[in-house]
Amino acid sequence: MSYQTGNGQAIRNEGKRIAIFVCWLLGNGSLFPWNSMLTIEDYYAYLFPNYHPSRVLTLVYQPFAVGTIAILAYREATLNTRKRNLIGFALFFFSSLAIVILDVATSGKGGIGVFIGICIISGVFGIADGHVQGGLVGDLYLMCPEFVQSFLAGLAASGALTSALRFITKAAFENSKGGLRNGALLFFAISAFFELLCVLLYAFVFPKLPIVKYYRSKAAAEGSKTVAADLAAGGVQTQEDRGAEEDPKSLELLSKKQLFLENIDYCVGIYVIYVLTLSIFPGFLSEDTGSHGLGSWYVLVLIAMYNVWDLIGRYIPVVERLKLKSRKALLGAIISRFLFIPAFYFTAKYGGQGWMIFLTSFLGLSNGYLTVCVLTAVPKGYKGPEQNALGNLLVVCLLAGIFSGVTLDWLWLIGKGW
Repeated sequence: MSYQTGNGQAIRNEGKRIAIFVCWLLGNGSLFPWNSMLTIEDYYAYLFPNYHPSRVLTLVYQPFAVGTIAILAYREATLNTRKRNLIGFALFFFSSLAIVILDVATSGKGGIGVFIGICIISGVFGIADGHVQGGLVGDLYLMCPEFVQSFLAGLAASGALTSALRFITKAAFENSKGGLRNGALLFFAISAFFELLCVLLYAFVFPKLPIVKYYRSKAAAEGSKTVAADLAAGGVQTQEDRGAEEDPKSLELLSKKQLFLENIDYCVGIYVIYVLTLSIFPGFLSEDTGSHGLGSWYVLVLIAMYNVWDLIGRYIPVVERLKLKSRKALLGAIISRFLFIPAFYFTAKYGGQGWMIFLTSFLGLSNGYLTVCVLTAVPKGYKGPEQNALGNLLVVCLLAGIFSGVTLDWLWLIGKGW
């Protein structure tokens, strides 16, 4: 490995704060377009009142996300991570732009044709998500836990930011003609700009940070083939590891099955977290919470409270004393969240809007907190390629949990007679 320095510890920390901030921005960009689509739910409910847009778009999105990440995770050891992530962010950019173009071309009219177009774009968002989330988590698992935590916080921040923007646009355009439409167009114009920013950050800024080059060089020395293009982009030349030829056992790696079995509690845990969350959010909150004093603002308030507390929950584990590390305690806390199901059901049926806002906030808080605890508590000590594979496996479980939760939400809708 040609990336050498006289002071390894110094290079290991150089540019760390910038890298953490870039990870936060990339996490934000990984879900900003999808959260934008969820947050303008009131506009789509107005355009397509008979199609259950919040549920249908989520159901379309998830199979593409899960299918893409499953295929890419299976082949992650030989993939070009740089190309994978850039393709994902580029898809987000062009899809966000496509929503604006579709709306302008149809003059903001509804109808089945436009709805199918929106569904297709939702599916492309899912493909982009499958590229980016698994690629970035696998890549950041090669580095330090602070990068993973910052990326996960960025994912939640995208929801909080889109909710804040929605409040601003709704207040600004509420009394104007075509206010809902204007707010939606502004949303996706901002989304397209932000995704372009993420493309530039990942392509030209992140790979050149000294701390990033240090960890990727270390991973390459341990046999990782996925970082070669990123190292080249950072100006680092790699060479074949002669030690591996002399002693093949030095680079013997665990298979994906072995990694899964060694970390089955974490894999099952992250799956269960999102099964529960997505069986309630956003479908149930968007359509099954009744009418209350807040009127058309009610659903927006619920989504905003979930997103804000999800973000707060992801920062709590930064304080080591507040971080749940016991594997048994983590699994117990995750399973206990199933109490939310009867709690939400009875609150929607008999409770007031204050109780619903409280429950939604706690749902977001627990989701964010447990997500970070699980994904940063995965045992260390694995080699670079194993860490990358494990990161991809955990994202597969996370997205599979989301898809299962969405499916359960649909079964609930069908069970109550659509």
